[in-house]
Amino acid sequence: MTAGRSKSRGGGGMLGLALATVRARRTAFAGSFAALCLGVAVLTMSALILLSGDGGVPGRYAGAPVLVRSAQGGTGPDGVFLERAPWSAHRTKELTRALDALPGVRRAVPDRSFSAQAVSGGAPVGRQRAGDRLGHGWSAAALAPYRLTAGRAPQRADEVALDRALGARPGERITLLTAAGAGRFTVSGTVDGPGYYLTDERAAALSGGVRVIGLLTERGADPGAVATAARSAVNGAGEVLSGGARSGLAPVQDAKTRWIGGQVLTAMGALSAFATVLVVASTFALSVAGGRRELGLLRAVGATGRQLRHLLYGQALAVGAAGAAAGALLGAALAPALGGVLTDAGFLPPGFAVHRQAWVLAATFAAGLAVALAAVWSASRRAARTGPLEALREAAADDRPMTRARALTGIAFTALGCAAAAGTAFADPADMTTLALCTAVGLVTGVTLLVPAVVPPLVRAVSRPLGRRGGALGMLVREGMLTAVRRTASTTAPVLATVGFVVLITGNTQTSVHSYATRDTVSVRAEAAVVARDGTPGLSDAAAGSVPGTGLLATTVYGGAAKTPVRAAGVDPAAFADVHHRLRTVSGSLARLRGPGTVAVTESALATLGGHGTTRVTFEDGRTERLRIVAVLSDRTAPAPYALLLPREVVRAHDPNALTDVVYRTGGPAPSPAALRRLGAEEVSVAAYAGRADAEEDRLVEIFTLLLVAMSAGCTGVAVANTLLMSTADRLPDLRLLRLVGATPRQVLWTVAAETAFVVALGSVLGALTALPSLLGLRVGLSGTLGVPVRLVVPVTPVAAAVAGCLVLALAASVLPARAALAKAARVGAG
Repeated sequence: MTAGRSKSRGGGGMLGLALATVRARRTAFAGSFAALCLGVAVLTMSALILLSGDGGVPGRYAGAPVLVRSAQGGTGPDGVFLERAPWSAHRTKELTRALDALPGVRRAVPDRSFSAQAVSGGAPVGRQRAGDRLGHGWSAAALAPYRLTAGRAPQRADEVALDRALGARPGERITLLTAAGAGRFTVSGTVDGPGYYLTDERAAALSGGVRVIGLLTERGADPGAVATAARSAVNGAGEVLSGGARSGLAPVQDAKTRWIGGQVLTAMGALSAFATVLVVASTFALSVAGGRRELGLLRAVGATGRQLRHLLYGQALAVGAAGAAAGALLGAALAPALGGVLTDAGFLPPGFAVHRQAWVLAATFAAGLAVALAAVWSASRRAARTGPLEALREAAADDRPMTRARALTGIAFTALGCAAAAGTAFADPADMTTLALCTAVGLVTGVTLLVPAVVPPLVRAVSRPLGRRGGALGMLVREGMLTAVRRTASTTAPVLATVGFVVLITGNTQTSVHSYATRDTVSVRAEAAVVARDGTPGLSDAAAGSVPGTGLLATTVYGGAAKTPVRAAGVDPAAFADVHHRLRTVSGSLARLRGPGTVAVTESALATLGGHGTTRVTFEDGRTERLRIVAVLSDRTAPAPYALLLPREVVRAHDPNALTDVVYRTGGPAPSPAALRRLGAEEVSVAAYAGRADAEEDRLVEIFTLLLVAMSAGCTGVAVANTLLMSTADRLPDLRLLRLVGATPRQVLWTVAAETAFVVALGSVLGALTALPSLLGLRVGLSGTLGVPVRLVVPVTPVAAAVAGCLVLALAASVLPARAALAKAARVGAG
C-alpha cells in the first residue's frame, strides 16, 4: 500500500513538475504549441470538408422526387470519370412506359440533354466546360422544376425557351450554337432557371441516348413507395434514387472536381501531420538537449528513467492538449472559409456547405494529442537511458549527437526513398506521382535523421575557407557549429524539409506538364491548331468544317462485359496518320479503318475491351455493335486521352452531340478570327494547344501545388523560427562570454547572423539534393512512357521564395533575441 501511494505521489509530482517546466520554458514550447495548433486546424478543416458530403441534389433534378438512372458501366479505366452507358431509344421507350404506369407517378420524363450555347455580340455567351449539356427537351424543365416567366413553351423546331437572366424576350431571334453549328431560333418564352429548352422532338435529334428518367409524382404520393415500385419495374436495368441519394446525379465534371478536391484536402492533412510531427519532435529533442543539466540533476537526486519519461510525456501532454484544443476550435471556425475558397477555385461544386460535427473535432483533438506523444517518444527514450554521471558530463559537451537507433532508422528511410525513386523510373504514369511523393517523404525523413552525422564533415569541408579568410568571426562560426552538432542539426532539419518539399512539389508538377506538352507538340505535324475558345465546350461541325485539316471528334463508347467507358475519337484515317506522324501500330494497319464496323484500339484499351479480333461496344445512342479490330496502336504514340479511333462518320451517326476537340490545320490560308469567334473557336499554335489541352486540370493542379507549397513552407517555417529561437536562448551564456572577452555587440550579432545564414544555406542545399532523386526518377519514367526527351523543370521563383523566407525567419528568430539579451545584459551591467 505504501509503495502504491509512493508511486502515485511520484507520478503526480512528475506531472506537476512537467507543468511547471512548461510554464518556466514557455518560449521553448511555443513552437510546438503553434505547430500543433496549425496542424490540427488544417486536419480539422480537411476532415470537416471531406465529411460534409457533396453539393446536394442538382438543381435541374430537384423537382423530381424519384429518379432512375442507367446502371450500365461507371468509372472508366485508370480512375477517369466518365458517364454511364445510356439506354437505347427502344429501351428508353420501354422503361418510360413501364414507369409511367406505376401507382403514384404522374409522369415519367426522359432527360434528353445536349450541348447548347447562345451567341451574342459575335461570341458565345457564358462559360461552359467540356461535357456540359445545357440544352434539354421542354418536358425536362418540369424536373427542376423551372417555370415560365414570360411567353410560352417551344412548339416548333426553331423555337427555344431560355433563362431569363440572358436578357432575351419572347419573339426575339437568337443564335444558338449546338454540335451541328450555329442555328437561328425564335425565343418562345423565358424560364426561371439555367438552360436552353427546345421541343422534345428536336432535343431527341440533337442528343444521344438517355441516362436519366425523372418521375413526377401525384399530389400526396409517397416517394418511398414510388421508388420501391420503380425498382421492381426497371428490374436491374436502372438504379432508382430518391431523397438525398439524388445528389449522385451531379455532372461527372463535378464528381471529378470533388475527387481532385478530396486529394487536395487529403494531401494537406497528411503533409500537415508530417510537418507537425517533425516540428514537435525537433522541439522536444532540442528541449532535452538544452535541459541536459536539469535531467542530470534529477537523475543525481534519485529520479528513475521511467520518471524522466513521465516528465517528458507530461510536457507533451500539456502542450499537446492546449495546442490540439486551440487547433480544433480554429479549424472549425475557418472550415467554411476554406470551403468557400475551394469552391471558388473549382475544387468543390457550387452550393457546397460545411457541416460541423462534434465527433470530428474530438477525433482531431485526439489526433493532436497522439502526434505530441509520438513526437516526444524518441527524446524520452534517450533521456531515460542516460545515467546520472553521463547526463552531467553531456551537459558540458555534445559528444553523442547521433544514436545507433537514429542512424539505423535514418538509413532505412533513405534506402526506402532511393528504392521508390528507382521504382518511379519504371512505374505506370498513374503511379509515378505517388512514388515520387514516397521518395520525397522517405528521403526527407531519412536525411533529417542523418543530419547530425552529415553536418560535421559538410561544415568542415565548406567552412575551411571561411575559417582561413574570415578571421576570428569565421573561426567562431565554424567551431560553434561543430561543437553544438545537435543544435546545428536541429536548425538545419526544418530548412531541409521546407526547401525539399517546395522543390519536389513544384518540380514534379512543372516537369509533368512540360513533358506532356512536349510529347503532344513533337507528335503533330501541322501549321496550327483550331480549338474551342475559353468557355466553349468544344468545336461544332460548322467550326471544324471551316478549317482545312483533320480533327478529333470526341465521344465515349462502352465496352467489355462491364460496359466500361472508354474515350474515343472519330477521325479521317489517312489525314490523321499524316498529322500524327509518330503514330505506331503494334499490329494491323490504320489504313483499314474505313466504314462502319471497324475500330483501332490502343494496347491498354485492348486489355479493357477484351475480344479476339472483334469487340462489342455500346455507343452514345445506346446501340450496341460488334466491331472488327483493324489496328492495335502503341500506347506511347497514341493521341491521349483517346483509347479508340473510329471513322468520323460512325461517331457522328451514333453521337449527334459529339464535339470536336481540335482541328489541325495542314494547309490553306488561316481562317478569319472573327468568323471563328462567332463559332466559339480560335486558332493557336500547335505548341500552345499542347500546353493548354488540359488547361482546367492544369489550373487546378497549379492551385493544388500552391496550397501544398504554402502548407509545407508554413508548417516548417514555424519549425525554423522555433528551433532557432530555442537554440539562441540556450546559447545566451556563450554570447555573454564573447562580450566579456572583448567582442563588441555588433561582432556578436554578426557571429549569430553568419551562423544562421550558414545553417539556412546548408539546409537549402541538402533539401534540394534530397528532392533530386525523386525528380530524376520521374523524368526517366516520363521519358520512357512518352517516348520523348523530358526536361527537368524546377521553377526558380517559389524555391527562391522558400529559401528567402527561411532566411528571414531564421535571422529574425536568432538575431533579435540575441540583440535583446545583449541589451539587457548591458543595462544590468551598467546598473
